[in-house]
Amino acid sequence: MSKAKVLEVLAGVHDFYGKEMSDFAAQVWLQAFQGFDSEQVTKALSAHLMDAERGQFMPKPADIVRQLQGTNTDRSVMAWGKCLEAAAKVGAYQSVAFDDKVIHAVIEDLGGWVRFCRTEFDDLSYLQKRFCDAYKAYAGRGDFGYPSKLLGEHDISNAPKGISGTPVLIGDANTARLVLENGSKVAKAQITRASDVLQLPGNQS
Repeated sequence: MSKAKVLEVLAGVHDFYGKEMSDFAAQVWLQAFQGFDSEQVTKALSAHLMDAERGQFMPKPADIVRQLQGTNTDRSVMAWGKCLEAAAKVGAYQSVAFDDKVIHAVIEDLGGWVRFCRTEFDDLSYLQKRFCDAYKAYAGRGDFGYPSKLLGEHDISNAPKGISGTPVLIGDANTARLVLENGSKVAKAQITRASDVLQLPGNQS
């Protein structure tokens, strides 16, 4: 979130209602908006101003946060739909890069792209709840780690050979490329078997 951008918008909102914004009020507003991006905040404030009933009164931070949380719920459901469509069209064999870094973090937490694609139909409703809950949690945070791409079966099997394929870009291609470029090349939590460590050079007795 760009604090300067949000403060600029908040100053305009206060001017709209003929109010002055104190330094304390500015800090309260900024704290309330932690985890939301500037565009979301701007849209939520604009929506309040244009509301026929609520727009007559100066908004409180709780009013806008409530609206923003609802926005995150809508985003999580849309993201779920995008993942299901990609799983059906692309499948588990190819790696993918979405235009939403939150999806990358969530899918990895759920066991990875291959596991997601091969979820049994009867388990989808439970998986959807876990996905949406995790999505809203990540969307409400600031910075977090995420994999640059979600590995398909081909990349996973070729990893020991040092071979890495080009992922299929899902959604807006330019944004997906940015997610690919800015993500981590390794998993958030690397797991190493004890047997593998014991077999490393220098660890043999």
